[in-house]
Amino acid sequence: MHTCDPNLWVDQYADLLYRFALVRVSDGELARDLVQETFIAAWKGLGSFEGQASEKTWLYSILRNKIVDHYRAEARNIVGRLEESREDEHVFFDEAEHWRGDTAPRDWGGAHGSSVEKKEFYGVLERCKEKLARIQAAVFTMKYLDDLDSEDICKELCISSSNYWVLLHRAKLHLRQCLERNWFV
Repeated sequence: MHTCDPNLWVDQYADLLYRFALVRVSDGELARDLVQETFIAAWKGLGSFEGQASEKTWLYSILRNKIVDHYRAEARNIVGRLEESREDEHVFFDEAEHWRGDTAPRDWGGAHGSSVEKKEFYGVLERCKEKLARIQAAVFTMKYLDDLDSEDICKELCISSSNYWVLLHRAKLHLRQCLERNWFV
């Protein structure tokens, strides 16, 4: 028998779940909505909670599924346009697919700065990540923050392997460009 008390969920878990969601969706309003949907789903499914995992773990699992469902729905809307869309490639590459002079990667140096500099860097990185298309941000986050492999990411987001690599490539291009403008100046 479980000892869940839904009356305590918001006080005990809302902030933790919100931060978890925010890192993965980079949108405060969406993160709040996903946490709210998590609490609703947990409340509706309370009868099926067997207590094999902690209440916190159970809520995180529900939230993770809500995030994946969100990206799956978004992927269905975006992937169809992805094959048609190469509008950003002309910014980085010429007709021969060589780097344009002003967009070629620059040396960032071996910046092993202080913890303050690292905190500032991650703040800039987060702001750059917020500028990505949501599906690109999802792929980047799942790959580099959640440390998932490409096959799992493709399954989670219902995208093909080739779409995955295109999304990841474009995310890295845009992040590099943003970081060069806002951090490595």
